[in-house]
Amino acid sequence: MTNTHTLETAEADIVYDVHGPLPTADERPPLFMIGQPMDASGFATLASYFPDRTVVTYDPRGLGRSSRKDGRIDHDPTVQATDVYAVIEALDVGPVEMFASSGGAVTALALVAAYPHDVTTLVAHEPPLIPVLPDAEAAERARSGVRDAYEARGSNAGMAAFIAMTSWRGEFTADYFAQPAPDPGQFGMPTEDDGSRDDPLLSDRSWAVSSYRPDLDALAAAPTRIVIAVGEESAGIFTGRSSVATAELLGQQPTVFPSHHGGFLGGEFGYPGQPEAFARKLREILDGDS
Repeated sequence: MTNTHTLETAEADIVYDVHGPLPTADERPPLFMIGQPMDASGFATLASYFPDRTVVTYDPRGLGRSSRKDGRIDHDPTVQATDVYAVIEALDVGPVEMFASSGGAVTALALVAAYPHDVTTLVAHEPPLIPVLPDAEAAERARSGVRDAYEARGSNAGMAAFIAMTSWRGEFTADYFAQPAPDPGQFGMPTEDDGSRDDPLLSDRSWAVSSYRPDLDALAAAPTRIVIAVGEESAGIFTGRSSVATAELLGQQPTVFPSHHGGFLGGEFGYPGQPEAFARKLREILDGDS
């Protein structure tokens, strides 16, 4: 049973889904699954592997079904953390467990830093954090290249540049920047400009996410068990490197999960991972078996 709710705040109307009963049937905390810019729809497959748990998913403000009234168009992890906190408070069920992926993992790190008693266990999967990288300046330049391609030629060119950036192995060296601009056609995409200029992934609207600097002191002081997760196929690429670096800053080694950056996906976005194996690993972590 899924119930959909809208939490109205002064700045946004946040839509979230509760899959299962509250209070929970197993007396365990609800399991939140959050992303950014991915909304709740991206967690349908993963949630299906947890029929025994009450799972909560949500759409970040200004994305999916959630609207915003703050007059802004950017996506800031500290703002989104406040929204997630508001949902936790609205549920009134105490601290929760959380799986957070990509930009959602950044939101979750900001959440734990600001509200350390609201999350018991956080599995932060591949947070795309530029400041933790040794080649942060070059990574920012690569990110700018994605934005520039998108603004000049639309979604297909922007996505081609994004794929080139996120699949590059190792640091962003002169060889990376010497490459010709990738052709969308080589990835099976149309080459024409679709007119889009407001995509949260390809524009600069989510730069606050990848530019976020984790509050290491606050995270170390929090009672939350934080597990930094990385996909086995992400070794050496941007999100794999940022995950390793983030884990090391927190005094741990990253926990390896099956598949890639979207390893928990079924067919939601056309790039499936290994959701059954991924869910099995996530359950092990949440149960404290690994």
